[in-house]
Amino acid sequence: MSRTPYAAEVTVTDGQRFASLGGVTVRNRRLVLLWLRRQALRLADGHGSAVRDASPGDVRPALFHGSDAPEGLRFWATDGRRQDDAIRALEAGFPILFTVADPAVGLSLTLAGWRGAPADL
Repeated sequence: MSRTPYAAEVTVTDGQRFASLGGVTVRNRRLVLLWLRRQALRLADGHGSAVRDASPGDVRPALFHGSDAPEGLRFWATDGRRQDDAIRALEAGFPILFTVADPAVGLSLTLAGWRGAPADL
């Protein structure tokens, strides 16, 4: 019996262009959520600067021009209800998506996690 992997990715878009800041494939939904939470907190705390505790699997940093996006990322990563909702969605087979906007420059950053291979979303 083979296990279906889970995947997660952090992307950024300006409405016309799209880029991946990094992603991962892991063996279960809890690891997806753990990775996404780590990336959300790293991005929120880093504000585009080099982060000392970066691991090879971490996403590239993003430069935010306001505090809306970092605060949104931090809130999502630390709010128990949102984390419970995310793990239940993954458990039910649904993808999780969380997007924050940086209105100062028109960028949106999305955290995504789903069951399956990276190209399955």
